[in-house]
Amino acid sequence: MSQQPVIRTEGLRKVYQMGSNEVHALRGVNLNVEPGEMIAVMGTSGSGKSTLMNIIGCLDRPTSGSYYLDGARIDGLDKDQLADIRNEKLGFVFQGFNLLPRTSAIDNVELPLLYDRKHRFKDSRAQAAHALERVGLGGRLDHHPSELSGGQQQRVAIARALVTSPALLVADEPTGNLDSRTSVEVMALFQELNNEGVTILLVTHEPDIAEYHKRIVVVRDGMIIKDHPVENRRSAAEELRNLDSAAAQEAAKEAVA
Repeated sequence: MSQQPVIRTEGLRKVYQMGSNEVHALRGVNLNVEPGEMIAVMGTSGSGKSTLMNIIGCLDRPTSGSYYLDGARIDGLDKDQLADIRNEKLGFVFQGFNLLPRTSAIDNVELPLLYDRKHRFKDSRAQAAHALERVGLGGRLDHHPSELSGGQQQRVAIARALVTSPALLVADEPTGNLDSRTSVEVMALFQELNNEGVTILLVTHEPDIAEYHKRIVVVRDGMIIKDHPVENRRSAAEELRNLDSAAAQEAAKEAVA
C-alpha cells in the first residue's frame, strides 16, 4: 500500500480584501509533497510564496480549494483545531531562530511539548534532550542562546522543530542570518535529517541553497510556474570536508613559512 502525500493541495486560492480592491495572492495552486522529500520553495517578494507557506503551516486559511496535511483535511478548520494540527504535525524553523533568550537550550526545545494536549510523549525532558543530541548539541543542554554561536542557535531551533516528531519540517529562510560556512553546516544537518526520513519544505531566495534540495518549486504571481527535480544536487557534507581540507592545507603552509 502506497503512502499518502504529506501535503496535497488542489486549486488553492487566497484573496485579500484591501479596501475596495481584491488582491489575489494565490491563484489555484496544486502541490503534492511525498514523504521523505526535501523541497525548496522559491519566489520573489509578492509572488505568493509566503501566503502559500502560511497556509501550509496552518497559520492562515485559503479562500477556496482544498488542503490535506498527512491525510487530514485542513481547510475549514477553526483556529483551535489549526493550533492542534500545528503542534502535532508541523515543526517550524525561522530565520531569526526565535529562541527565548533567558532560557536554556533544553527548555527552549521542550517548549512545544508543553502544548501537547494529547500527551503523546511521557517524558518531555528526555524527548528534548534526544532532539538536541540528534542535532549534535547533546553537550549544550544547559547553555543559553547568548552562550551559543549563530549556527548552534539555529541547531537548537531545528531540535525544537523536531521534538514533536512532526510529519513536516517547514523552514523559512533558515540560513538568512548565517555566514556562508555556517549555512553549509545547517544544510548538512537538513540533508542528514532528510536522509533519516524527515520531510522538509524550505523557503529560500538563494539559488545556491536551493541546490541542496531534491526538488525546487518556483512561485510567481500566485501560481507555481516551475516544479522540477534538482540535477547535480549539492552535498553539504562533502563541501564541509573540502572546506576543512583546504583550511588544514593553508594552516600547514603557514606553519612551514
